[in-house]
Amino acid sequence: MIRKSTDVRQVEIKSAVLAIIFRDGLKKVSTKNIAKEVGISEGSIFRHFASKNEIILSIMDDVISGLIESLRGISLESTPPPERLYKYLCRTITYLIENKGITILLFSEASYENDERLITKLNTIFNNQKQLAGKIVSDGIAMGTWDESISVEDFSSLYMGIPITLNIEMILNKNGFERVNFCKRMFDLVLRILEKK
Repeated sequence: MIRKSTDVRQVEIKSAVLAIIFRDGLKKVSTKNIAKEVGISEGSIFRHFASKNEIILSIMDDVISGLIESLRGISLESTPPPERLYKYLCRTITYLIENKGITILLFSEASYENDERLITKLNTIFNNQKQLAGKIVSDGIAMGTWDESISVEDFSSLYMGIPITLNIEMILNKNGFERVNFCKRMFDLVLRILEKK
C-alpha cells in the first residue's frame, strides 16, 4: 500500500470531520469515528494533527483562504453592486454546499469551546463576511441603487442568517436541495430589502 502524504491525509481527515458533522452531528466527531471514515488507525490522526481542535483550526483556515478571500475579491470588483451581491451570495452558498458541515462546525463547536484560537478565527470569518457584504451594500447606496435609509450594519447581520438557513434546508432536503434556486430566492429577498421605497 502506498503511504499518502501529510497534506493528502490532512485533507482527508478534515473532509471526514465535515462529513461526520453533516451526517451524524457534532457529538459523533471522535478520533475513532474520524479514523473509521478515513480508513486509517486512530493513532494515525495524531501524526497529522496534534488534537481535534487543531483539525478544527485547520478547517477554519481553509474557510478563510477558500471562502473569505474569494468573497473579498468579489466585494472589490468594479461591477455594479447588484451583480456583485448576487455573485457574493452564490459563492457563499456554493462553498457551503461543497463543504457540508462547515456552518454547523463554525457556529456550534467554536462557540462552546474555551479555546481563544477558535473564537478568534470564528470572529475573523464572521466579521469579514459581514464587512465584505456591507461594502457591496454601501457601494450600492452610494451609487443611488439602493435605499439610503438601510442600516448597512443591520443588513449585514441579517445577511449572516442566510448560511444558517441554507444549512437547515440542506439537512431537511438531503437529496432534493437545489443550489441555484436557493441562491436566486435569497437574492430576490435581499433585493426587496434593499430597494428604494
